[in-house]
Amino acid sequence: MKTQKTILLVINPIAGGTDKKPIIERFKTFVSEKDYAAEVYETTGEDDQKAIDELVDRINPERVFISGGDGTIREVADVLKEKEVKIALLPSGSANGLAENLDLPEDLEEQFTIGMADHFIALDTLDVNGHTCLHISDIGVNAQLIKNYEQSEIRGKFGYLLQAFPTLVNNKFPFKVTLKVNGETLEKEGILVAIANANKFGTGANINPKGKMNDRKFEVLVFKNFSITEILKTFYGSSNLDHNFVEAFCCDEVEIETGEPIALQVDGEYLGDETRIRAQMNLHKINIAVPSDFKL
Repeated sequence: MKTQKTILLVINPIAGGTDKKPIIERFKTFVSEKDYAAEVYETTGEDDQKAIDELVDRINPERVFISGGDGTIREVADVLKEKEVKIALLPSGSANGLAENLDLPEDLEEQFTIGMADHFIALDTLDVNGHTCLHISDIGVNAQLIKNYEQSEIRGKFGYLLQAFPTLVNNKFPFKVTLKVNGETLEKEGILVAIANANKFGTGANINPKGKMNDRKFEVLVFKNFSITEILKTFYGSSNLDHNFVEAFCCDEVEIETGEPIALQVDGEYLGDETRIRAQMNLHKINIAVPSDFKL
């Protein structure tokens, strides 16, 4: 008798401040229609990675759907990166940066269709201070915004909007930073230093137009100041950002030091105030489902 294969959904029930029951119910129906068994794991914030690791080993899923924000995706991918399990995304966070970079549609039915098809990219993964990074990590004003958002009680995009103004007003930027990159030690000053495997933030701002997510390289970007003109260029996909606004360094490892602790975020999750950051390419890639017409 043929054994029925399983599709696993890992879902963050509080991501984005929205009800996830419709996603779970549609997942079960959709998977059943494809003649697979459905398994659902809802994250709790306590020992999730251990539980997911044990569940994957036990049920050996055909692929894993992930519903949540970038932080949830990163957490699950960290467990799966050595297991060669195919991943599909049902983005449902407040800011879905990785989904934005993969050109995933907002329609749930289209996301399910893409997730069950056979179009994948082998996505590079980074290690940033011991944390897996798929998308973008940074220190400075963006990470401070995420820190303030996580400490507030209002979720969703409105929560980010409420924190934007006080973050800009009550900041300690620019800050001085030392980069050890490509055999050089460089002294810089900026408001944000990004470690970018991808091109865009979840807002759609294209901060790293020349980056590729599968070339075994990443970019270190030093944003020097607030320039409304240059910031607007990122939203319109410009590939020519002013050198006086941002400097970019392509590499496979970097060490960053600051004179004082600065907020650090990895894939949309605040991970503390740090004075030292080390980033390097991981050995492992992950296979993520993308639209059939997706191009890097």
